[in-house]
Amino acid sequence: MRLTDIPTPAVLIESSRLERNLDRMQEAATARGLRLRPHAKTHKSPHIAAMQIERGAVGICCAKLGEAEVFAEAGVTDIRLPYPLHPVNAGRVFDLADRVRLSFIVDDPEIADAWSNAAQQTGRRLNVLVKVDVGFHRCGIDPVSNEAASVVQRIARLPGLEFRGLLSHAGHAYGATSEAEIAAIAATEAELLRDLSERSGVDCEEISVGATPTVRFSLEETGLTELRPGNYAYYDRTQVGLGAATFEDCALTVLARVVSHPARDRVIFDSGSKTLTTDGARGGHAGGYGAVLASPDETAPDLNLVIDRLSEEHATVRAMSGGTRLRTGDLVRIVPNHSCVVSNLVDHVWLVDGGRVVDKLPVAARGRIT
Repeated sequence: MRLTDIPTPAVLIESSRLERNLDRMQEAATARGLRLRPHAKTHKSPHIAAMQIERGAVGICCAKLGEAEVFAEAGVTDIRLPYPLHPVNAGRVFDLADRVRLSFIVDDPEIADAWSNAAQQTGRRLNVLVKVDVGFHRCGIDPVSNEAASVVQRIARLPGLEFRGLLSHAGHAYGATSEAEIAAIAATEAELLRDLSERSGVDCEEISVGATPTVRFSLEETGLTELRPGNYAYYDRTQVGLGAATFEDCALTVLARVVSHPARDRVIFDSGSKTLTTDGARGGHAGGYGAVLASPDETAPDLNLVIDRLSEEHATVRAMSGGTRLRTGDLVRIVPNHSCVVSNLVDHVWLVDGGRVVDKLPVAARGRIT
C-alpha cells in the first residue's frame, strides 16, 4: 500500500524518524545514568510504549487512570501518573496497583491523609511522589515556602504510603523565547528539587523531571534520577520553534488533500480542527496551525503557505505572496503545532516509510480522559 492510497485526512508516523528519536533519547539518558520514563500521552499507543521499553525505558507515564488501564491491559508493568489523583478513584487505583507497579503524585496533605487511610483500610501500600511547582504554577507545592519541607516530611511519614521522592514539570519552558531561557529553567528546576530534598531531610530515592523542551539541559544537571519527556517520540512545530528538534526530526505529520482552490492566494485542505487541533504556534513561530510541507515527499516547510483558519473539517490556507502551485486534489503533509493532541483525535495512525505504508496502529488510549 502506498501513501497515495490512504484516505485523507490521516495521521502519519514516519517509522525511521520515530525509531531515531527513541534511540537518541534513550542513549542520552543511559549515558548519564538516568532512568527514562516517557510520557505516553504523546502517542497513546501500546505498540510505541513497547518500543520505548525495549530500548531501556523503566516504564511509562500516563495522564489519566483510563490511559493507565489501557497500557496495563497491554502488558506494561510500571506506570506512573504525574497527576493529582483524588481518593474518589480509590477502587480503580487499587485494582490497577494489584496489576502493575503504580505510582502517582500528591501535593495536598489532606488528600495524602485520605490516601493513607484508604491504603490502611485495604492493607496495601501506595507509591507516591510529592509534586513540586518549579515555576509553571499549575500543580505542586511551593518549594521555597516555609512549609515545603514539613509538607514533604509529613507525607513521607504517612502509614500506607511508600514515599518515593519529588517530581516536577517545567511546563513554563514552552513559553520561553531563547535557548538560554530554557537552559535557565532546567537549571532552576533541578536546583529547587535538590534544595527541597536537602531541607526536608527525607530520603528521596527519586528526583523526577519531565518536559521535552528542557530535557536536553536536564541531562546535564546533577541530583536528578529520572526524565519524563513525552513529545520527543514525535516532536512537532512547537518543539522545532523551541530548539528541541528540527523539522527532519518530526515523525508525526498530517496527510491532507486540497479540496478547493477558490482564489489565487487561498486553498482549502480537508484537515480542520478535528485533525490539527486549534493549539496555537509557540516557540517563535509566527502564527498558523501547522507547517505545510507542500508535498508528501518534502521535509522543509513551504514558508509561503500559512494555515490561517480552522473550521471543523476545513483548513483555510493563505499564500503570502505570488500564489501557490497547489491544485485541487494535491496531497500535502502538515507538521502540527502540537502532536500530542493530534494523537487523541484519531482512532489509528499510519506507520510509513517514505511513500510506503508499513502498518496501521490503533491509538488504543484515545479518549481515555477519566
